[in-house]
Amino acid sequence: MDLTDTRTVAEDGAMLHAGLNHDSLEQDGPKAFGDRMGTPAARETVLWKGRPSLGLLARTAFHTRTLGIYMAGLCAVAVIMGNITAALVAGGLGLALIGLLYALAWASARSTLYILTDERLIMRIGMAIETRVNIPLKQIKAANLRPRPQDHGDIAFELNGERLLTTLLLWPHVRPFHYAMPQPMLRAVPEASQVAQMIAEARAQFGAIERNLTEIKDTGPVSVQPALQGAVAAVRPAPTLRRPGHDFEGAPA
Repeated sequence: MDLTDTRTVAEDGAMLHAGLNHDSLEQDGPKAFGDRMGTPAARETVLWKGRPSLGLLARTAFHTRTLGIYMAGLCAVAVIMGNITAALVAGGLGLALIGLLYALAWASARSTLYILTDERLIMRIGMAIETRVNIPLKQIKAANLRPRPQDHGDIAFELNGERLLTTLLLWPHVRPFHYAMPQPMLRAVPEASQVAQMIAEARAQFGAIERNLTEIKDTGPVSVQPALQGAVAAVRPAPTLRRPGHDFEGAPA
């Protein structure tokens, strides 16, 4: 706690009630057990919490639909060629692989909790080893949105500073094909456009942002085009916001 903070306990309590209840974060998804990287401080207002949608996560991160179409094609080719045994084998393997990928997607969604406060973005992630990633909002230099069906979507972040997070640490909560400078990504979140706007408004308190809520239309690291209107960021370039390397934190529990 900051010893120079003169706010009273009552004032802190008022801040807690202004957002989501802090205690509920320990009752929903992976727990942080008081770890400072994964637990909002009393002075922070929790603006939003969420987790990936299972079906969409399975299709977009684990590619179950693509695999299903591929295996179905193999089955069709085998049937056309009159090889029923090969068709059955391909069908069985396809079902087994899709089932395995859905199980991995379920484990990933179950072990994930995204938390947005007025100061930072917290990612509690990790299927095998729980990891807590802490991203100060002031370090976000660009926000990218990829809309998905039914108002779901992915929100990726370009960060200031040196490369301090790895794709291996973040996967599958990372934008594909950006290995040199990994971009943390909120995967398959419901009401993605509203969440993106909320992040934009929280980020705006720390100054202008280079690109705010641009739409992801690519699968590789190429330029993106503006998509959402009415973003809160100013059009001038963001000031350079550099902090010591320890501002980005991500460590196994």
